[in-house]
Amino acid sequence: MESRPLTPVTRVLRLCLHALLLGLLALASARALADAAPRAGWVVAVCVLTAAGYAAGVRTPAVRRSTRAAALWLTALGAAWAGLLVVSPDGLWIAFPLYFLQLHLLPLRWSLPAVAVTACAAIGGFLAHSPAVTPGAFLGPLLGGAVAVATVLGYQALYRESERRRELIEELIATRAELAAAERSAGILAERERLAREIHDTLAQGLSSIQLLLRAAERTLPEGAPAVVHIARAREAAQENLAEARRFVRALTPPDLEHGSLAAALERLCVSVPGPRVRFSMSGPVRPAAELPTPYEVALLRIAQSALANVVRHAGAGRAEITLTFMDASVTLDIVDDGKGFDPGSAPAGEGGFGLPAMRSRAESLGGIFTVESAPGQGTAVAVTLPLPLPVEV
Repeated sequence: MESRPLTPVTRVLRLCLHALLLGLLALASARALADAAPRAGWVVAVCVLTAAGYAAGVRTPAVRRSTRAAALWLTALGAAWAGLLVVSPDGLWIAFPLYFLQLHLLPLRWSLPAVAVTACAAIGGFLAHSPAVTPGAFLGPLLGGAVAVATVLGYQALYRESERRRELIEELIATRAELAAAERSAGILAERERLAREIHDTLAQGLSSIQLLLRAAERTLPEGAPAVVHIARAREAAQENLAEARRFVRALTPPDLEHGSLAAALERLCVSVPGPRVRFSMSGPVRPAAELPTPYEVALLRIAQSALANVVRHAGAGRAEITLTFMDASVTLDIVDDGKGFDPGSAPAGEGGFGLPAMRSRAESLGGIFTVESAPGQGTAVAVTLPLPLPVEV
């Protein structure tokens, strides 16, 4: 009947029920012996039989697990109690603990009729031993049964509410653990994505440029020159390191911004790009560091690096231009080339899974807008606009 371990409260209540029933049986035996009743021997014998039957049922696990076994035990206990009612009027007191046993062990559809039968038996036993019929003979057993029913049903309602709260608390604890795990996973994934973008825009792009320069140097050498072998090995080493760089997961800092402003870093970037001629221009007043936070500078520099890397590798352009524009409420970076262009609607994600999607993700993570305008044979224009943070009023 009980699948959960007993709590201290239920254990105390059970011990009190045991003590009540056994104490009433002992009291009935003692009164019969003290009054020298004609049937004192029978009263003691029936009380001992009832106590033995009760103790046997309490120590039988099947009574607590099976409704059928509980019903059989209660029937035997009720028969012994009926015998006590026949030989002693004091057996009436045993009805009260029997109410609780029936309500606890039997389903509600069985326990309520059992309580009613027990109350009727108690009334009949009292009337059999008392020549006078009084209202108390009816009210006592009936009120006792009503109190027992109200107490047990109230306890069961409280127990169900407690169980619901316990399950809710366990669910909340489990949900909190799941949310914490999900947040950790999301943080790990976000950090991996950030690091992957950093590697793509720095190490990977640098190694790609090295490969392009080595290929250009290889074409300038005469066939069979001794340096060709070394250049080929260098290209292979660069390719291997390029593949290995994509597996690195470590924090990277933007070194181009450590020794100057964003404009200076973009100028150095234009000079270092192999291939097309790249020109840098700036319009609008340069914002101080307090108005253009480091994440903005990092994002704009990385987007410019990635866009120029695409120009070098894919566009076949002869000229490109980077324009940094400061306005009252935003900053805009434009990268325009005169290359062969492409269809933005069918563009691949880029080598290694990063490229245009990575640039767009950088811009949108800061609340910016990223756009690409291109068509086959008409060059490409990449623009990112970031809203400037509002100044803090002191």
